[in-house]
Amino acid sequence: MQILEEVQDLPKAGNIKAQWVSLWTAPAVGAVLLIALLAFPGFWPPLSPLLTPEQVARFYAENTAWIRFSQVTFNLCGIMVLPFFMVIVVQMKRMRTQSHVFAYCYLTAAVSGATIFALSNIFFLVAAFRPDRDPEIIQVLNDLAWIVFIAPIGMVFAQFVLLALAVYFDNGPDPVFPRWVGHYSLATGLAIVPSAGAAVFQTGPLAWDGLLSFWVRNGAFAAFVIVMFFVLRRAVLEQARAEGVIR
Repeated sequence: MQILEEVQDLPKAGNIKAQWVSLWTAPAVGAVLLIALLAFPGFWPPLSPLLTPEQVARFYAENTAWIRFSQVTFNLCGIMVLPFFMVIVVQMKRMRTQSHVFAYCYLTAAVSGATIFALSNIFFLVAAFRPDRDPEIIQVLNDLAWIVFIAPIGMVFAQFVLLALAVYFDNGPDPVFPRWVGHYSLATGLAIVPSAGAAVFQTGPLAWDGLLSFWVRNGAFAAFVIVMFFVLRRAVLEQARAEGVIR
């Protein structure tokens, strides 16, 4: 990484180097999570809420090893997406707002979302822990896992809204993020809102295996992370130049 070589012995290098390293964890962690995503048989296609207890129990009994592998991987590596989101927090704190309130609220929302994601992994793992138990119990654990994974979008929606507000309030001559980032963040937030219906509907696009709740929600979130990687890369480089860390 050229930037790491250029900033080694300069006064403000530490902050830039930390952001740079945190930013580049995203592709590595993303690759590991993609492997876990592909390894979990319940996503291809998404397990239907209409399955009977016996069918759900059979799924966990026949795919125990893959479920354990994928969910342990999610549990170990899922939290490692936080450094990426913390780079967003650091850049939000550079914005010309009256306080850092948006950045601190964004941080809280990001940590809450990561915690909820970890809980869903645990529920999947508990369902696979004793696949020979009563099918009714396995179905309850499966319902918990899917609903906790898909439906609680309040904190994630808050992330997108808070980022958009921070961009709109950043009205200085050299804004940290382009204004379109605010529009894109709001659009992504609105795209994931329908997935809250996964806690209510068992069929249709709002069910946890539906078009809006599963495919649009997860696709929009993944696309946002990819887009923000390049936006953050540019922002960190511009910060380094503005602070004289690199030329």
